[in-house]
Amino acid sequence: MYLNNDLNKYIKKFTTDTKTYHNSYTPLFYRINKAEDAVEFLKIMEEKPYTKVFDAINNQLQDLIKVLHPTRVFEAAALEAAIDIHLKGVARTDYGVWVYYPWIDTIVHLLDEQEFIEVRTNRNKHKITQAEQDELSKKKIGVIGLSVGQSVSLTLAMERGCGELRIADFDVLDLTNLNRIRSGVNNVNIKKTVIVAREIAEIDPFLKVTCFHDGITENNIDEFLTSNGKLDLLIDECDGIDIKILCRTKAKSYEIPVLMEASDRGTIDIERFDLEPERPILHGKIEHLDLSKVKYLKTNEDKVPYILPIAGVETLSTRMKASMLEIQQTITSWPQLASAVTYGGGITADLSRRILLDQLHVSGRFFVDMEEIICDPIDQEKEVKPPVIEKGISFDDIEASLSQATYRNNPEALVLSQHELDDIIATAQRGSSAGNNQPWKWFYQKGKLFLFHDTERSFSFANQDNIVAFVGFGLTLESIRLKAQGMNLSVDEQTFPDPSIPTLIAVLQFTSLQEIQKDPLAPFTAIRHTSRNIPKVNKPIKEQDLLELQAETSKIEGAKLYLCSDQEAIAKLAGVMGQADKLRLFTPTGHHELFNLELRWNKEHSEATGDGLDLESFELTPGEAVGMRIAKDPKVLDLLKEWKGGAGLERLSRKSALGASAIGLITMPAYTAQSFINGGKAAERVWLTANKNNISMHPMTASILHFNLLKYGTALNDDLFLKEKFGQLNDIFYQQFDQVGPEEVSVFLFRLFYAENPTTLSQRKPLAQIFKSKNN
Repeated sequence: MYLNNDLNKYIKKFTTDTKTYHNSYTPLFYRINKAEDAVEFLKIMEEKPYTKVFDAINNQLQDLIKVLHPTRVFEAAALEAAIDIHLKGVARTDYGVWVYYPWIDTIVHLLDEQEFIEVRTNRNKHKITQAEQDELSKKKIGVIGLSVGQSVSLTLAMERGCGELRIADFDVLDLTNLNRIRSGVNNVNIKKTVIVAREIAEIDPFLKVTCFHDGITENNIDEFLTSNGKLDLLIDECDGIDIKILCRTKAKSYEIPVLMEASDRGTIDIERFDLEPERPILHGKIEHLDLSKVKYLKTNEDKVPYILPIAGVETLSTRMKASMLEIQQTITSWPQLASAVTYGGGITADLSRRILLDQLHVSGRFFVDMEEIICDPIDQEKEVKPPVIEKGISFDDIEASLSQATYRNNPEALVLSQHELDDIIATAQRGSSAGNNQPWKWFYQKGKLFLFHDTERSFSFANQDNIVAFVGFGLTLESIRLKAQGMNLSVDEQTFPDPSIPTLIAVLQFTSLQEIQKDPLAPFTAIRHTSRNIPKVNKPIKEQDLLELQAETSKIEGAKLYLCSDQEAIAKLAGVMGQADKLRLFTPTGHHELFNLELRWNKEHSEATGDGLDLESFELTPGEAVGMRIAKDPKVLDLLKEWKGGAGLERLSRKSALGASAIGLITMPAYTAQSFINGGKAAERVWLTANKNNISMHPMTASILHFNLLKYGTALNDDLFLKEKFGQLNDIFYQQFDQVGPEEVSVFLFRLFYAENPTTLSQRKPLAQIFKSKNN
């Protein structure tokens, strides 16, 4: 115990003594041929006898003589004689300058400034001519941010690409910085400005370095840019969005060019405000934003709308995009590598020199992507190609099919009036389908309404045996039946009337509604809507409403509705749904169908196609919206799968499911086409009943579709990783729905909750693309 206390005492003492050097970065110069300098120099040696002394002046003098006489080849004796002549009787000990570095208690004997610079920059010639070197010595460069900026600053110093370097950073060195910042563990918790200034001083003690230890603020930005003469170039390597914008706004006002290197893909931004004083900052990418709010942004979610256009999400490297989806999942911040930072320093120093020497005048964004410049040839066999989608059915195909089709003819069938037909087809047009893909074409002829499967529009990895499309047909057929009843019409429905024409799903004939009670849901066909809102508070759904939903389900023969409202079970189901939606994206087909066939990226896109899911209806946070854009790149998903990561891709579905007051599962007794159509009919009844009772509904079927693939299909057999994962999720899922019998088939999964009606509704295809009437 005594020994421990003794050790602690000395550790504390020496740590305290060492801290006196924490902010020291300015070397001291002693020219000992001057009396006062000699006294001070001797004082250091006496007070600090442990000081290390390095005297390599003879080596430097040899280099100096060779530099001064480049045409001569010196023998050893001749070289020493030339040195003696150059010294003019001055003792070698007295020649030049002794430089004391207090933070390392080291004294180094060097040539004095002009000769030191002459020798140190000699190998620059003639990549940099003497005239150019002289011109650069008059230039002032400012560097904001000293992670990437450290490499930039040191490269500039080594090349002596300026006469004054101003560096700014408020932060200290962390251990996590040492994967890319060339420094030692002894510098952890020391200010980055101090570390960089010291390193430069140890390379070139004569280079002027001005430190802004508090980083850049509104209060000191003008001083940084103009004090002791205006900067000739500003290099921005900071992380703060507010400072990126502030420094450019100020640099523009002073007509100072700005250069930024972002390390990922060697991304370079050049903004020549000196040549283009009216040029918008950041290439105009943020002109649409309110820049006055930037300094008040606190969270990453708040900053995303500003980060997104600056970073250019689509042009990030695949690994950077994949890594961004792992932030706050498996990593804490975006990655940077020493290799990229190091060559980024070289690129930036090269561009700085050319800008300052009036050899480069361009503005814009550029990429020096080593992975693209030097890479293996693309293996065409391994390259994943988009899935081939079969050609859909045309109205000409439909007419040709019907000329040979067999189906039951109802002698009591009515020929609908134009008004009646319009109402029925408008209902069909609003039908619900997976991903709003609308996999149908409708044809009306001689009092019969034919439903055909447009297979081109139901392309899906999980649509094995067309089960996804059949559910959509069931939803829509039930909606039409109810609409017809509201018009005092009864529907005679024949499904799959002619096995030789598999695309002919149903034939509908309409008769007068005779003395039977109308379905209570008939007045409500127009109110059905999907809500993806997340309620702030999960209010429990009334028991009588849940019982009503189950009662409506049972009106479809064989259909059952299971409801889960236990919050612990919902949390487990939310995990399953989140992982299922992520794993879906790990299949090339699943990824292609979501991002190329289902999602519509803005209102204009949605209106132009008339189908798909408008992202605005998802009510995403800015961060989630960026995540969707990143996940659009299939190579990102390949990486996440390889890393067994991608937890960020689960977030949206998990959050949605956690926002459920109840989760419902509709099952049917058999895995048949008719069962899935009937299951869709049951889902329509549940949906309308929920909306009638002001309960929101959100279908979330990805998990059960893949569980059906696992049980009844073969598509997952080609990927054992996905098969194993879905198998695990299957077990967790049915533990929460343990009343479901082994013979039952899951058809439709959804969440129920109370929320405001959505402000954005999905578009529908124009009637001309989905419906044709002949001889009516």
